[in-house]
Parts: sequence; C-alpha cells; structure tokens
Amino acid sequence: MIRAAGGLVLREGRVLLVHRERQNDWSFPKGKLERDETWEQAALREVEEETALACTLLEEVGRAHYVVEEKPKEVRYYRMTAVGEARAQNEIDEVRWVAVAEARDLLTYAHDRRLLDLVPGERG
Repeated sequence: MIRAAGGLVLREGRVLLVHRERQNDWSFPKGKLERDETWEQAALREVEEETALACTLLEEVGRAHYVVEEKPKEVRYYRMTAVGEARAQNEIDEVRWVAVAEARDLLTYAHDRRLLDLVPGERG
C-alpha cells in the first residue's frame, strides 16, 4: 500500500491548487509518507515542500483510494490554513489560488473534486 497525505489549503473562499508538469495535472499538494512519519506530519511537510507555505493543520477532510502502477494507494487530506505567498517548488511548476466553485473545473481527478464537497463551509 502506498501511503500519502496532502492538504486542502483554504483562504478567503479560495483553495490552493498545484500543477505538475510531468503529469500535466492539477491537484492538491500531496506526497508519500516517509518512514516513521504520521499522516499529519507528512501532509504538512509535503504541502510546504511543494508550495513553500508553512501551514496550520486543521481536521482531516477525506481520503482517496486508487491504484498507481498496480499498487493500491491511500491519500489522506487535511484542511489547512496558511499565511504568506505560495510558490511552486520541486516537481510543481505552478501554484494557483482558485475560488472553490471554480476549482472543480480545473482539477484533473474526480476524487479531488469530491473532496471539495467534504470541506465544511467551503462548498462552491
């Protein structure tokens, strides 16, 4: 099982999306857990590594399950807040703050779009 964690970083009715050039997709910042790392620690680390934002972690929003290269993958997502400006880092080539309602049109994957409906008070 591949374990990964990420964040729905929210600010003033907008959510932070990241673009990966290699996959040519728009999604939420996320990445694999390191050895002895909790889901929450991984979510905070991965968001910071991809967006340069040190976030405040709130509650778990939801989970996505899918298969990557014939291996099952679970991604746990957490609602987060942050101050400061996001900037693309590592494999991310673009970051964008998008109104929650408009994020559905930009997100590549259906499981990411479903997560938006699980965020309290942020339905678009």
